[in-house]
Amino acid sequence: GSSLQADPTFAEVPVPQAAMAAVGELAVLAHKFITSPQSASSSFCNIIKIGTFCRTVVWPCLPPLLMYQYIRGKDEDMYALEVLYAKSGSRDAKAFYDASRLNGSGHWRLQQDLETIRAAANAE
Repeated sequence: GSSLQADPTFAEVPVPQAAMAAVGELAVLAHKFITSPQSASSSFCNIIKIGTFCRTVVWPCLPPLLMYQYIRGKDEDMYALEVLYAKSGSRDAKAFYDASRLNGSGHWRLQQDLETIRAAANAE
């Protein structure tokens, strides 16, 4: 009986299960790589230094950078809107951007989408 039973090998395992086994072994290896350097006190001090650097230098720089990116993106959108308005030859600026509308819904594309929704919702 025991000669008929083959030992399960890695090659006989179905592909998804083999892939998950490989991912699991990679996770264990990554965990060992991250946790083993903490055993020495000098590396523990380096980790503290890196954390302090991130808290005092990197983290305070992030909000201004994110705000700059937001303003720059908003500025590009408004510039494109002004170019569209200028090239259209229209005299009705509110058709392109109506600042009196709520929650930034004054953009012409949002106005068009909201009008489509309103027309579909009130169809008789």
